[in-house]
Amino acid sequence: MAIQLPLSQTNSEIVYPDSNGQPMADNTIQFRWITVIHYNLAWLFADNTEVFVAGDLLWYPVEGNNKLRQAPDVMVVFGVPKGNRGSDQQWKENNIAPQVVFEILSPGKTPKEMERKLLFYDRYGVEEYYLYDPQKNSLTGWLRSELFLERIDEINGFVSPRLGIRFELTTETLILYRPDEQPFTDYIEVQQQLEATENRALEAENRAIVAEERAKRLEQLLREAGIDPESNG
Repeated sequence: MAIQLPLSQTNSEIVYPDSNGQPMADNTIQFRWITVIHYNLAWLFADNTEVFVAGDLLWYPVEGNNKLRQAPDVMVVFGVPKGNRGSDQQWKENNIAPQVVFEILSPGKTPKEMERKLLFYDRYGVEEYYLYDPQKNSLTGWLRSELFLERIDEINGFVSPRLGIRFELTTETLILYRPDEQPFTDYIEVQQQLEATENRALEAENRAIVAEERAKRLEQLLREAGIDPESNG
């Protein structure tokens, strides 16, 4: 359950920047994981108008404090409408905190920084927090108990209560499965699947055309031989 913070007085002079000046990713591996998780979750909840999925978006949990912020690599917010935003200003979003956040570890993220993020997510109401290190192929998860984010003892095979996705750690990589047990895929894999489907459809269409032409040719030959192909006799 999301923790809703009390509304404070509005100060129209406070500016909440859309950027913190930091790059979205430090390397190609981190970028790929961010985009794979973001787009697969966006596809998963595409039909639900009240689920907002964002990547590298600044989240301001408290009105009046533009220094208090985080930009999760991926975050999911249930109970707010889809749409474009420059930042997530919680008091404008039904005062609902992101329930699920993902971070992809990179060499540029220090242990102290990640500890601060954990404390931030714990304090401001995140229900599920997942941290993946693609270099070490290590996944850590935290799930909110009654009072705080508690580390998940057995993450391999764990199913997210909010998302319904399953995490599987192989010896080489992390695989995420949708509720229908289909694995998350990246854009290239999706495009290849679409092209393969189109090719199969085109081949089937070509076979149907050839079969139709053969049938017409046979009918013509029968008529030339004085046989009515439509006759039952």
